Amino acid sequence: MSLGTTLKQARKAQRLNQQQAAQGICAQSMLSAIENDHYVPNARLLLALCRRLGVAVSTLSLADDFEISADLAFNARVQQICNAHQYQQLKNWLLQPAALEHVQTDEQTQAYYYYLGVACWQVDRTSDVAQQNLRLAIGMAASNTPLTTLTRLALISLAVVKASHHPQAKVTTLVTRALTGIDEGAYAENDNIVFYLAGLVAYEQHDTQLALTRLTQGLAFATTHNSHYMLANIYQLMAQLAMLAGESATAQVASQRSQVFKDLFKEQVNDRL
Repeated sequence: MSLGTTLKQARKAQRLNQQQAAQGICAQSMLSAIENDHYVPNARLLLALCRRLGVAVSTLSLADDFEISADLAFNARVQQICNAHQYQQLKNWLLQPAALEHVQTDEQTQAYYYYLGVACWQVDRTSDVAQQNLRLAIGMAASNTPLTTLTRLALISLAVVKASHHPQAKVTTLVTRALTGIDEGAYAENDNIVFYLAGLVAYEQHDTQLALTRLTQGLAFATTHNSHYMLANIYQLMAQLAMLAGESATAQVASQRSQVFKDLFKEQVNDRL
């Protein structure tokens, strides 16, 4: 369920119209835009609306999952497993013989191979199967059209998989493809992930300055779109980079900011660094 739908349902459950719910917080037109997923509120506005409507911030999930099937129950199950980070279970679920029967369109097929590639990498990072599945996901992208968020995620995920064991030039090509033109199309919160993973790739390749540049770009990109998604992870990686550089004061500030976003929005933070 999207942020806008969650807030709309909470408002209606309290028998409030948009003007009543927005009073003293924002314009009724802005609340309407939020409820219709045309505008992503900043942290201050989101918290005020949540308090007004009795919504726990921890129940919100702003980044959308990708549909693997027209079967809503199948998609819900995949989303549930992903949110719990149960990658072995996700891999098993996607590899069951009946799973592909639910996949019909090119977009669904791309999402299927993307999720399978990520699951395989999380379960066994020495396996080539993850790369094979991510390549299949990339290969499903429509030609001569702007890159979708899912294609960008498949590209940057493949770069992450390759970062430790492949020539830097090949990895850089994938990262460049994933980032090129990302600020020109329609914004999706999952685009924030691309910047974080681009920074992680540079971190894995021991290029501290490049990692910091990409993460800084990610912060600007997210905040420009009034989004908090992935900021806890971005600041955490910045803290790690500052620690490696011996900049303890900078690391402390970044770590504190990461904790604020983690506590406020219950964001899952990468603990493998």
